[in-house]
Amino acid sequence: MSLSVVRTRANLGIDAPLVTIEVHLSTGLPGFHLVGLPETTVKESRDRVRSAIINSGFEFPSHRITVNMAPADLPKGGGRFDLAIAIGILTASEQIPVKDLSEFEFVGELALSGALRSIQGALPMACAVKKSKRCLILPESNASEASLVSNTKVLAAKSLWDVYLHLTDKQALPMAQLNSVDDAQSDENADMDLADIVEQQAAKRALILAAAGGHNMLLFGPPGTGKSMLASRLVTILPTLPEEDALTVASIKSVVGEQVSANNWLQPNFRQPHHSSSATAIVGGGSYPMPGEITLAHKGVLFLDELPEFGRHVLDVLREPLETGEIHLSRAKHKVTYPADFQLIAAMNPSPTGDHTDKRANADQVLRYLNRLSGPLLDRIDMQVNVPKVDIKKSIEASTGEGPSERLSSKQARQGVQKAVDIQLARQGKLNAALNNKELNMHCKLDAACSNFLTNASEKLGLSMRSYHRTIKVARTIADIANINDIQHQHLAEALSYRSFDRLLHQLANN
Repeated sequence: MSLSVVRTRANLGIDAPLVTIEVHLSTGLPGFHLVGLPETTVKESRDRVRSAIINSGFEFPSHRITVNMAPADLPKGGGRFDLAIAIGILTASEQIPVKDLSEFEFVGELALSGALRSIQGALPMACAVKKSKRCLILPESNASEASLVSNTKVLAAKSLWDVYLHLTDKQALPMAQLNSVDDAQSDENADMDLADIVEQQAAKRALILAAAGGHNMLLFGPPGTGKSMLASRLVTILPTLPEEDALTVASIKSVVGEQVSANNWLQPNFRQPHHSSSATAIVGGGSYPMPGEITLAHKGVLFLDELPEFGRHVLDVLREPLETGEIHLSRAKHKVTYPADFQLIAAMNPSPTGDHTDKRANADQVLRYLNRLSGPLLDRIDMQVNVPKVDIKKSIEASTGEGPSERLSSKQARQGVQKAVDIQLARQGKLNAALNNKELNMHCKLDAACSNFLTNASEKLGLSMRSYHRTIKVARTIADIANINDIQHQHLAEALSYRSFDRLLHQLANN
């Protein structure tokens, strides 16, 4: 047989489209030709595959070798195709007895010795193979990650020789299993608890509401009031992710080469980019568009500390994904859509001096500093929470157990959050923050008195229609936390209290 067909997978965003490797051996001058839009990293596989075949004890054919990677219009990069190409050459040269390879898919980078090295994006490939109902053979170092996909046949190989033994029925490859050494990592959030925060009861209440409804939140106040601590504790009170969402999040990590642990893969991500980050680092990009921070925060939390210090352009690129939950990256050769359904938590000081009440800056200077945040971005933030200075004496007493303390633990808070989430999912199938206008009218109806109250308050605060709707969503979450069916006046009043940044702007503008 001088022609063989082997199946493998490429990476396109977090998808893994099928690639068919066709290997043909023909007479003529010996040569090794790759066709089908291979990038430079793929073309380099010729030398790796040749050395791996020879060093594994096989004979490299002295023929004209043509390797076609179909479909030809699909970009192909990386060393992931090495194993499939090598198997194709060995099958076409009859060093592997002719057999049907249609039930297998191969992926892995070959070392010159024939050993298999890990590749990025193994998890999306395992998800795709599950749908195709084939068997995936990949490097042993990727096996633990791929085994997260249930009901998928994944075999782990250490070398090209191991794959040969399996295909010739001489020694079966082991099924992929979760690696107890790699995945015995402790939860990175285990040492953080909501009870660590002394005082700030109002801010902690707002944090629970944000977690329960999936609301974006802005924390502002003087330095040292606990804004960053509050934000970091949000992930400790969020419910675990459903398996489908967790697989998507784990696939994103796999694409960028981050470790996926069996201990924490169901936990929402917490991403905290520095304020010097570029727009490309935040939303993703590059000649081959890679995920940015908003995609790495998918189904989790994106925390932007010192919000006004980020560039205006960097902040404004968040506006579209905050509405749509995805980001479209277009480059000359590639167009990729990544998921970006994240919860934005931001923190800032209300003045360039730290506190707008310290009289070190006048109203114009403070307003100019705050105006670094565009109105459209603020419109997309559901809750604006003032985090005031705390009484040092009371804080010390509470932290040492010498005074009264009403500190709630993350475990207790998470139980309340989970109950509210269950109510929302049973009622509408999504969190309140994700409701569209039609669903808002269906599930968040206001009686005449409540509607008039909210309308009058919105006019006084100068709220936009988007902010008006987001206030109703927050009120709906407040009612769900209290397990009350209808939104009432007190729920709207509390929701409006979380527009304190709007009030500050209005106050400074009128001074």
